[in-house]
Amino acid sequence: MIRFGVIGTNWITERFIDAAKELDDFSLTSVYSRTEEKAREFAHKTGASFTFTSIEEMAKSNEIDAVYIASPNSFHHDQAILCMKHGIHVLCEKPLASNAAEVENMIKTAQEQKVVFMEAMKATLLPTFLNIKENVHKLGTVRRYVGNYCQYSSRYDAFKEGTVLNAFNPKFSNGALMDLGVYCLYPLVVLFGQPKSVKAEATMLSSGVDGQGSIILTYEDMEAVITYSKITNSSLPSEIQGEEGNMVIDEIHTPKKAHIYYRNGEQEDISVEQNEKAMYAETQEFLTLIKEGHLESKVNSHKNSLITAKVLTDIRKQIGLVFPADQ
Repeated sequence: MIRFGVIGTNWITERFIDAAKELDDFSLTSVYSRTEEKAREFAHKTGASFTFTSIEEMAKSNEIDAVYIASPNSFHHDQAILCMKHGIHVLCEKPLASNAAEVENMIKTAQEQKVVFMEAMKATLLPTFLNIKENVHKLGTVRRYVGNYCQYSSRYDAFKEGTVLNAFNPKFSNGALMDLGVYCLYPLVVLFGQPKSVKAEATMLSSGVDGQGSIILTYEDMEAVITYSKITNSSLPSEIQGEEGNMVIDEIHTPKKAHIYYRNGEQEDISVEQNEKAMYAETQEFLTLIKEGHLESKVNSHKNSLITAKVLTDIRKQIGLVFPADQ
């Protein structure tokens, strides 16, 4: 049994716990929140036995083996490093940190402490995505990747009325790129590696973060086009185009359906049945790494996370998105 603590008491943490409880090796023991009242309330709701208002106390408590971090992005680096230095395995929400320098430091600490450290990017560990990876060669020479994730944020309504919530606050290393654009970028890196060049444009909001943006990334023989937004919706799927056919993916952030349309008119459904709880696969991967003594995932690897962080940092420089953590 692997004993977990959680940092962050929001809806995403609830979804994580809900999915993780389906795994035999998962046990939630501890909850961290800045206030004792919130910690107790969340622990009561989720069945955790211990509450903490100090992450260091939780890490030193001998009540957890691993931690799931779902705090605002700007806190990820310091919280993950503190836990890893106490020998705690870390599953950290995407994006891993505010910038590439922080991610490098986190990976270095994980390697020194010999603990499992993985980015909680659910999309790339889902069975349908893994099958996309296995079947992409059927498209022949790939010429274009199109990643699209545009989802109007309910918090944007508050923003337009003058209230800047966390989602649109640069203090927390947020914005549309960090929240949604990363879902298009990480699968691209897993499938095709590091791009040769990156060009980005964005619609910047008055709070200093991006509301939406577009990115063109070039590779040796192909290009990638990414569109993302928190201020509009889109019903368009994502796609990989090759010389022998094209693959249509229903949702790049949580791929459930994928179909290949060959040039000769044939079609192939490469969707895979998977757990309805999208965070099940990433948690299963993380627990397996701990049990089998591996320090990183082959899919959500340190290398893939660092490439993604470097590209995100490059994009932010181009669109003028600066976080306090960059200073």
